[in-house]
Amino acid sequence: MKIAAAFFIVSLHAFELAAQQQPTFVFNERSLDSLLHRSYDDSLPGISIAILNQEKTVFKRGYGVSNISTRANLTDSSNFNICSLTKQFTAVAILQLEQKRLLSLDDKLSKFFPAMNKSIADIITIQQLLSHTSGIPDHYSFTNTTNMKHAHDSDVYNAIENVDTTYFTPGTKFRYSNTGYCLLALVIEKVSGMSYNNYMIKNIFGPAGMKHTIVWNENATITNEVTAYERDSLNKLVRSGPEEHIFFSTEGDGGIYTSIDDYIKWFRALQSGKTFGKSLVDKARSIQFMIDQHKKVGYGFGWFIDDQDVQRKVYHSGDNGGFRTYTFSIPSLNYLVVIFSNRNDINVEQVVQKIVNMQFPSMKDFVPVEILTS
Repeated sequence: MKIAAAFFIVSLHAFELAAQQQPTFVFNERSLDSLLHRSYDDSLPGISIAILNQEKTVFKRGYGVSNISTRANLTDSSNFNICSLTKQFTAVAILQLEQKRLLSLDDKLSKFFPAMNKSIADIITIQQLLSHTSGIPDHYSFTNTTNMKHAHDSDVYNAIENVDTTYFTPGTKFRYSNTGYCLLALVIEKVSGMSYNNYMIKNIFGPAGMKHTIVWNENATITNEVTAYERDSLNKLVRSGPEEHIFFSTEGDGGIYTSIDDYIKWFRALQSGKTFGKSLVDKARSIQFMIDQHKKVGYGFGWFIDDQDVQRKVYHSGDNGGFRTYTFSIPSLNYLVVIFSNRNDINVEQVVQKIVNMQFPSMKDFVPVEILTS
């Protein structure tokens, strides 16, 4: 009886401790709506936003227009380029192929790109590309853009095929790399025998129920497509999408178009542990390389991870042309904030931080992506 009583007391204490550590969710729709109206004018490009708590959609709304000429309102079905949020999809696809034993995260690049300079191809692994620790040179300064309108992942490879040095010894440092994720998309194509877009539709978008999500290409038909805008030197909002930027169109690092509605389906698929498998999702959303030991912040596979609090924070930003995107989640609480924006002159990360502070006032601020990548 004494053992049973002691077990009960210990269990009760553990339950009380867990309850104390569970942050209180505060939702004030009026305050939230006021914050967003102050930031985004209904007559200008703006945002689509959704907030989930305990997986229930508690807020979903559009602020502003999807196109200045047509004046069409932004909605939860508006399709944005999600920029670097694409990387989490690419990462999950690679982990799928690993689960099927079609590749290993320890595989060297030379296995997939035999013509690549051995000085880097024989020392960089798939895992290092996933975690931005490869040190592979950025492709931008090596790409011949003469007569090029749209760059693709294959152009990225061609640009760095003969490069013979890395920024640092692979695996020793963190340096954010779009180049690495373009190469990962090419690995997906080589291993699967499918185009990156077709692989994603069949194995990622389809299983998650994302029926209106697509990877951009010159011939893609994007329903409810949103137009993005940047401020020019005269402070005017001008179009800024794939037609204005050569490197907008690389696929694996930032080519996906999707909506708030479809992204919610993605989050729920990740949370369920059924569509992609709990172990796969846990691996992607766990620290694989510690960027700041003191702050307990690092990178997983496709996400930044903040372990300062008991509740892990998982987040990422996106920046492509005039698009700005951000997702912030607390998986243990089934909590998500997702914002897609079609203007570049408002700091979306700061907006998300304000929202999280409003809704979880006892939590520490998450470490901004702009600091982690600077």
